[in-house]
Amino acid sequence: MRMQIHAMHADGAVTLWWEKPEQASGKETFTVTYGDTQLQTDTTHCTLKELPEETVFRFSVFMGDELLGETTVKTGKRLRKISVTDFGAVGDGKTMNTQALQKAIDACGPDACVMIPEGVYLTGALHLHSDMALCVGKGAVLKGSEAPEDYLPKIHSRFEGTEMECYQSLLNLGTLDHTAGPNCENVLIYGEGEICGGGQPLGLRIIEAERERLRSYIESLGEKVKEYENNNTIPGRARGRLINLSNCSHVRITGLTLKNGASWNVHIIYSDHIVTDHCFFQSSGVWNGDGWDPDSSTDCTLFASRFCTGDDSVAIKSGKNPEGNVIARPTKHIRIFDCFSEGGLGIAVGSEMSGGVEDVRIWDCDLVHSLYGVQIKATRKRGGYVRDIFVSDSCLSRFLICAVKYNDDGVGSDKPPVFENLGCRRVHFSGWARDYWEKEDHEVACIECTGFDEPGYEAKHLRFEACTAERGAEPVLVHCLDVKADVVPSGARAE
Repeated sequence: MRMQIHAMHADGAVTLWWEKPEQASGKETFTVTYGDTQLQTDTTHCTLKELPEETVFRFSVFMGDELLGETTVKTGKRLRKISVTDFGAVGDGKTMNTQALQKAIDACGPDACVMIPEGVYLTGALHLHSDMALCVGKGAVLKGSEAPEDYLPKIHSRFEGTEMECYQSLLNLGTLDHTAGPNCENVLIYGEGEICGGGQPLGLRIIEAERERLRSYIESLGEKVKEYENNNTIPGRARGRLINLSNCSHVRITGLTLKNGASWNVHIIYSDHIVTDHCFFQSSGVWNGDGWDPDSSTDCTLFASRFCTGDDSVAIKSGKNPEGNVIARPTKHIRIFDCFSEGGLGIAVGSEMSGGVEDVRIWDCDLVHSLYGVQIKATRKRGGYVRDIFVSDSCLSRFLICAVKYNDDGVGSDKPPVFENLGCRRVHFSGWARDYWEKEDHEVACIECTGFDEPGYEAKHLRFEACTAERGAEPVLVHCLDVKADVVPSGARAE
C-alpha cells in the first residue's frame, strides 16, 4: 500500500513531506523525481524552489527501488506583494504600527501577500483572516510591544486547558468555538525574518494587572491556592501567546524565527491541518515559554525546526478536567520530525490531556539537550487517555511517563487517565538530562514509566525496540503492565 505524499506550495516553492515507512531500517536515502529531474535527500521532506507558475508537476518518492507514493501539484501564480510601508508603517523600532499593519492585512486578498520589509515594526495585537499571506522578509522584525493595553480588549481563548478571557496574542487567527469547525482558513505566514513578542516583560505586566483584578478571588481560595503551580499561575493564565490559532484550518507557518511570546509561542486550538516547518523557536527566560502547542486539534505537522525554549519545545494538549472531559475534543494525528532541541524541556504530551491524545508519531529528532526528552504527563484528576504514541530513529535524553503534582486545581474526573500503546524504536538515550534552570547535566534513567496504582489504570502495552543507552539502560517501571524493553548499553557518554 502506497503512502500519502503531502505537498504544500507557496510563492514559487513546493514542499513535500511523507511519513517514514515502517520498513525503514534507520537512516535512509529517499529519491524524489519530477519530469526529468531527480534529487536525493536523507530527510522525509524536501523543498523545491523557483518553480514556474501555474504548472502541473507529478512528484514520485522512492526509498531504494520501492515507490513510496506519488502526488500531483499545480503551482499558483506569484503572490502580489502589498508593502506595509504603503500603509504608513515605519520600521524604526519606535513607531507604533498597529493601525497601519492592520489596514494592510485587511486589504489583502487571496492573490496577495502582506510584505514586511527590512526594519523593526513595533505593534500591538493583529488579526489575520482567511485566504491571505503574511511575509516577514529577511532582516525584518515584527515586534510586539511590552504594554498590556496594546493587547486589549480581551478575547475568548483557552489556557492550560480552560476556556477563559485572555489578552490578545501578537498574531490572532480565528474565533474560539468548541462546538464548531473552522472559521479561518488558508493562511500562509512565511519569510526569513522574525516575529518577536513582548516576552517576559509583557507577561509579568499582565500578571501584575490580573493579580490586582483577581485579588478577592485569589484570597477566597485560602489553602486551595496550594493546588496551583505557584502564585503567578492564576493571574498568568490571561497572557496571550505569540501566534494564536483558534478554529483554523490549512494554515502554514514556515521559515521564520518565532520568539518570546508572553507565554506560549504557537498555540493551535480546535484546529486542523496546521503545518509548521523550518522555524526557530526561541523563548529562553520566558515562564511557560512553550514552542508549539496543538490543543484539541487534528492533523498538525511540525518538521525541520529548532528549539531553545523556556519550557516544553512541544506540548500536546486537549483540555483540563472537568471541562476537557466534557468538551472531549481529542488531539490526534500529530507528526513531528527532523527537529532539534538546543535547550528546553523537550516534547511533552500533557499535562492537560483530558480530551484525549492519540496517534502521535515522532521521528528523526534530536532531543538530547533537553530536560525530559519525550514526556507523557498528567495528574490523577485528569481522566482522558494517551495512546498510540511512538518515537523512532531519534536521540533523546530519556523517555518518561509520569504523574505530576502541579496545575491540579479544578474538579477531578472519577477515573485516572489511561496510558497505553506507547514506545520507541531505534532510539538512542543519552541518560543525561540537561537541567534548564541549573544549566547542568544530571544522570537519569533512560526510561522511567509510572502508571496509576488503581487496577486497570496502569501504564500498559509499552514497547522499546532496538534501543541503545549511554547509561541507565535498565528501565524503571512502576505500575506498568505488558512491557517489552530491548535496550542495549552503548558504552561511555558521547561528547
